[in-house]
Amino acid sequence: MAFLFCALSDFPYFCNMKKELGKWLMDIAKYIVTALLLSSVFGDMQNPWIIMCVILSAAITLTAGLILIKDNTKEEK
Repeated sequence: MAFLFCALSDFPYFCNMKKELGKWLMDIAKYIVTALLLSSVFGDMQNPWIIMCVILSAAITLTAGLILIKDNTKEEK
């Protein structure tokens, strides 16, 4: 799908920036998890919905980052 997007896109530089965007999203996921850990250590995290929402958003961001940095080219041996 990414190849199709790159082939039909008017902005071919997006295809070159795909890995950088993936790395950025993975960094955001790390920051979200770090904020959750720090706030649970220094604050009072009584509401489980906040914890579940933060974990879910970190998982979605990490998954999107991993999908973007995945190399779909297959090398022949």
